[in-house]
Amino acid sequence: MSEISVWMRFVLAVFATWRITHLIAREDGPADIIARLRSGLGYGFWGRLMDCFYCLSIWIAAPLTLLVCSKPLDLLLTWLAVSGAACLLERIGQEPVVIQRISQITKEDLNNTKDTNNGMLRTETSMVTLQYLENSPILVRGPVTGRLYEFSNAQPVQSVDLRDAETLLRTRFFRRTY
Repeated sequence: MSEISVWMRFVLAVFATWRITHLIAREDGPADIIARLRSGLGYGFWGRLMDCFYCLSIWIAAPLTLLVCSKPLDLLLTWLAVSGAACLLERIGQEPVVIQRISQITKEDLNNTKDTNNGMLRTETSMVTLQYLENSPILVRGPVTGRLYEFSNAQPVQSVDLRDAETLLRTRFFRRTY
């Protein structure tokens, strides 16, 4: 059997980085083990690291880069490339988040809310607390539930449906609070 090419090892490292990072940052894991770990870590350094796909991918990519190359300069560049490619994979195919200034919202927008379970068997909702990091007031339509969330400098912390929170956290306008 021939040795796997450098490009194939690179692609495998990217997919492995994406999968492991996604499991830790975005999923609950088998028997909710990852969710319990994330909750137990709170909002300290390690808890925030587990909530940020982009930050976590840097550290997950580091050991996997050793499978791709061995020269010091190549390691550094490949490490960043593996993490970057995993981040691009994370962004592909995601629903866009629509954020509008409150002055741009019409009555029709307020009336066109939807709340579905998107084919999921569970209908109960879990709420998480998000903090808005900007100053200007905005109204955000949850990409999954269609619910409207109003954030402002005066009211920066809101409870958000967990299904919507995942996408909102990717915008860098929000952070999770515990």
